[in-house]
Amino acid sequence: MNKAIYIAASGANSGKSMLSLGLMQLLLRNKPKVGYFRPIIDNPVDGKKDNHVNTIVNFFNLKCDYEDTYAFTRSELLDLLNDDKEDEVINSILSKYKKLEEKNDFVIVEGTDFSDHGAVIEMDLNVLIAKNLGIPVIIVSGGIDRSLEEFIQGFRLTYDSFTNKEVEVIAVIANKVQEKNVDIIINGIGENLPKSLLINAIPVNSKLNNPTIHEISQALEAEVLFGEEFLNSTTGEIKVGAMQLSHFLNHLTDEAVVITPSDRSDILLGTLQANISSRYPTVSGIILTGDMDLSPSVIELITGLEKIVPILKVKGGTFGIASKLGSIRSHIYAENKNKIKLSINTFEKYVDIETLSDKLITYKGTNVLTPRMFQYNLLKRAKQSRKHIVLPEGSDDRILTAASQLQKLDIVDLTILGKQVNVEAAVKRLNISFDFEKTKIINPSTSEYFEEFSETLYELRKHKGLSPAMAEDLMADVSYFGTMMVHKGLADGMVSGAAHTTQHTIKPSLQFVKTKPGFSVVSSIFFMCLEDRVSVFGDCAINPNPTSEQLAEIAISSADSSIAFGIDPKIAMLSYSSGSSGKGEDVDTVRKATEIVKQKRPDLKVEGPIQYDAAVDPTVGKKKLPNSEVAGQANVLIFPDLNTGNNTYKAVQRETGALAIGPMLQGLKKPVNDLSRGCTIDDIYNTIILTAIQAQEN
Repeated sequence: MNKAIYIAASGANSGKSMLSLGLMQLLLRNKPKVGYFRPIIDNPVDGKKDNHVNTIVNFFNLKCDYEDTYAFTRSELLDLLNDDKEDEVINSILSKYKKLEEKNDFVIVEGTDFSDHGAVIEMDLNVLIAKNLGIPVIIVSGGIDRSLEEFIQGFRLTYDSFTNKEVEVIAVIANKVQEKNVDIIINGIGENLPKSLLINAIPVNSKLNNPTIHEISQALEAEVLFGEEFLNSTTGEIKVGAMQLSHFLNHLTDEAVVITPSDRSDILLGTLQANISSRYPTVSGIILTGDMDLSPSVIELITGLEKIVPILKVKGGTFGIASKLGSIRSHIYAENKNKIKLSINTFEKYVDIETLSDKLITYKGTNVLTPRMFQYNLLKRAKQSRKHIVLPEGSDDRILTAASQLQKLDIVDLTILGKQVNVEAAVKRLNISFDFEKTKIINPSTSEYFEEFSETLYELRKHKGLSPAMAEDLMADVSYFGTMMVHKGLADGMVSGAAHTTQHTIKPSLQFVKTKPGFSVVSSIFFMCLEDRVSVFGDCAINPNPTSEQLAEIAISSADSSIAFGIDPKIAMLSYSSGSSGKGEDVDTVRKATEIVKQKRPDLKVEGPIQYDAAVDPTVGKKKLPNSEVAGQANVLIFPDLNTGNNTYKAVQRETGALAIGPMLQGLKKPVNDLSRGCTIDDIYNTIILTAIQAQEN
């Protein structure tokens, strides 16, 4: 069930604050706890809190720490992006969002402000964030100073930016539009877009769009002479008092802001008198230009009035100040309760809140799991139950570096096999942080366990002709010693293979850890973290030419593994042919394996034989197998043999830059995982975490 919504603007001055306020009011009627999160905030001014956050948190009295409501300031973001640290940005945003999601029934996520000139970059960033958070989007756009054609076209481009990346847009709000254009805009935006999309338009409201006297005062760096308690007043038109008073009074309009030179006491006093009179409109404020002091008699007269308005004194000429007023943007801020209430009332008047509420509550979310969300879930699951993993290859620099990184996370216990002096020398040479109190270093040959382990191996394998002397020779090997630690319960799992062959790594496991009950074959999978999704590839490391029965077992094991790691499996049994068209022994093997899967596990969605392009490309899949619920959307890909699987995973990894996490072995009683000798530090790091999670199931 969906627990969040992302509010995305299509450009600057969209009025998305109104949307955040309205949604918060709407959600709090049905949800006890609603969180608010801004991935990116503007740079703080004079140490003040972000205005958006401060307004929402204070008005609705949300119980949260300010630091939890945002991830980065704009400057922090730019520094990280300039250093090519986009992954760090998204991972931090994801982590902060998840913290709020766990504490609340629902979370409103408000996108960036478009307050600088990087509009294209900013749009891409909003799409990327929404995609990785896995939440639907409401797009809001402001119509001021834009032609109808430009406004509608901009909406469609923004909509396409999200949907092209498989981010669902559930509603669009056209804000600050001319009332006469409401129907034209709704029909124009809705043309060629899904009928299920909620489209609403909110006419421009001068009381919301125009700055308050307080905002004017700050922008002009004005001195407040009178009426400080009325600074939050909304404003109307700007009126310049340069003509005779008798003529000027005829030009006053409701909530006008009057600008006049400081020495025009007639305009000043006449305006104040008009504000009191029932025959003239109410004035919001008066701005005195020229930076001249009022005479004591005028001050005395104003002080004695029962009703006054804010009077500001500014430097600069009358017409220069009038020009500046036109560029002052209006904001909604915490102190202005009237403007907040007006925003909420306007939202509820023009937005179909019943339909929107239903969409928010019933939205089921997407089944697509992004790579970053997958990796975040891995870390979260590893933390749930701390496990102990043994790493036999202490002589490999990559193993030691990965161990150093995991020490900092403090989510697993590690034992490294090797000579203490050699490991210490390598750590010093690599210049990495390493806490030898946290991670035990064991030399198998001199270990206190060596004799016990050798005797156990002899007892387990003597029926195969193993002698005590041979058992001792084998136990001096790090793969045997590490596997025996797992067998004896001194470690929960083992990761090896960075410096050894697959056969060397898993042979001891097959000899005495053995397979789980009901499993006849040990197989492997890779979690392939592609640009926008995670797919499971199997078997790419163990079985050269599996039979139909073995292929079916690999498919079922892979599906169960994907379920265990949060992926809803759609299995493609790959071949060089799709459907019933192909003939030959290889295709028949896959076809028979598919039937076995269907018989043994009717709950699983499986298609085969099927070609790779038909399995993953929706267009090709629909053309070749139009009635399939797997074609075009497969995420568990089972290869017919090791040659195909191993080459395909490596080709995809190298050519697309995909992160391949694994291989993760399936079918053993206890987790032992094999690395490729070409593995990276990240491969080792991720495989250790996978192994720790596997150990939680035992």
